Order: sequence, then C-alpha cells, then structure tokens
Amino acid sequence: QVQLVESGGGLVQAGGSLRLSCAASGRAFSSRTMGWFRQSPGKEREFVAAITWTGILTYTDYANSVKGRFTCSRDNAKNTVYLQMSGLKPEDTAVYYCAAKNSIQLRRRGDEYDYWGQGTQVTVSS
Repeated sequence: QVQLVESGGGLVQAGGSLRLSCAASGRAFSSRTMGWFRQSPGKEREFVAAITWTGILTYTDYANSVKGRFTCSRDNAKNTVYLQMSGLKPEDTAVYYCAAKNSIQLRRRGDEYDYWGQGTQVTVSS
C-alpha cells in the first residue's frame, strides 16, 4: 500500500509562487509515474502534470493551462515529488492532489492512477 501526503498549499496573490510537495510511503517510488491533478468547486478533476523516470531519463507532461508556469520534479532518494507553481492566476485556485501509478507510463487520465493523496488547497487571490 502506498500513502501520499501533500503539503505546501496556501493563499497567495496572483502572480505569486508556491511549491507543493508530495511524500510517498512504500517501496518502488522510482518506478512509479507521479501525477498532479486539481479540482475546483463545481468542476471536474483535471490533469495538471505528470513525471516519470525510466532509470536513465526523466520525462514530464503538462496541461496546456500550466505549461511554462508550473514545473514538476521528483527526488527519488526522498520519495517525494514537487510541483513548483509560478505566475499563479485566480483560475489556478483548487484542491491539488498527488497521485501515483504503478508503471512508468505518463498518463493524463485520473482513473489510470492507483493511489491518491488527500489534497492540499491552493487559493490565488486577485
């Protein structure tokens, strides 16, 4: 069983930055694709970013809405994945969830992930 714990959310002004962290328990972290998703009230959960490591190279994928503003990274030694968010906009306000998939394939669909964290609130004021 894998447990994921997000942290780093909070209130920030538009244009500001935040870094989310997701710490994973269990083994085989490096062989899992890690994803970030978000959900705001009245909206469906949406893909934000994903990262995977082949053992040699790291690959990332981003939603168009965050590309160029968000950066996803991972530290396999710490079993942690990060989401550095800059140039934040009010429309980025949401609960952000970390997810893990038992393979190294990058995926954007939430139902393809096997484990989920509880989420952390990000609020961007205008």
